[in-house]
Amino acid sequence: MTQASWDPGQYLRHEGHRSRPFQDLLHRVPRLPGPAPRIADLGCGAGNVTALLAERWPAARITGFDTSADMLHAARRYAGPTAGGGAIDFREGDAARWLPDEPYDLVVSNAALQWVPNHREMIPRWIDGLAPGGVLAFQVPGQAGARSHVLLGELCDGAEWADRLGGLGLRRSGVSDPAGYLDLLAGPGRRVDAWETTYAQLLTGDNPVLDWVKGSALRPVLTALAADPAAADRFLARYAAALREAYPPGPHGTVYPFRRVFAVVATDQEK
Repeated sequence: MTQASWDPGQYLRHEGHRSRPFQDLLHRVPRLPGPAPRIADLGCGAGNVTALLAERWPAARITGFDTSADMLHAARRYAGPTAGGGAIDFREGDAARWLPDEPYDLVVSNAALQWVPNHREMIPRWIDGLAPGGVLAFQVPGQAGARSHVLLGELCDGAEWADRLGGLGLRRSGVSDPAGYLDLLAGPGRRVDAWETTYAQLLTGDNPVLDWVKGSALRPVLTALAADPAAADRFLARYAAALREAYPPGPHGTVYPFRRVFAVVATDQEK
């Protein structure tokens, strides 16, 4: 699969909608073991949600990990000491291979594990790396059946584009439903909370669903066509027309339902 290049500015154009699920996730994270917890944020992106961790745990030592140099560059504006005596730093790190190098009180991931096909294999290893009483919490998009994603897959695999983009619209990500994550996470000494929410997002602007996916699901396609602007324009014109038909605007904007899957597992103080 094409390694997607990321555009922090495009991603953050819908920052409010994108960060809301993470805030909902944090509300379900129970008390962490100590007053100055050690926290890892896997797939930290532009760092805007990493900063929310410091608001919740002001004395925490927080490290954000990401594979994108552009995202890490944007994130570093949040790096340094925090007002509560903690600190934030950012490092290159791939969740497909990342393992804790010290006990963590919280390992968290926001809308990143859908890009990590082996994340179900890695999750038990992250739990093993938690400190006693530590927590793993994540949320992932569950949009594989959404019209935006189905249309993208059909276009990539169609006769015109299959030789260049075949498979790029498919999300072979291993994302489960809440029951699947509950089954994976459950075990002795663990308390698991798994659920899903569909956010009815009201987007504004000209073809706002296209603008949304340009910051996320469309990234591998845009990366693959980056050296051929004319082809990229043709692809976007076709996809834009399909999205306008699938998501017509209403009197107050365009409604874009977005499903998210959440899971929180808290370990006992005695592991």
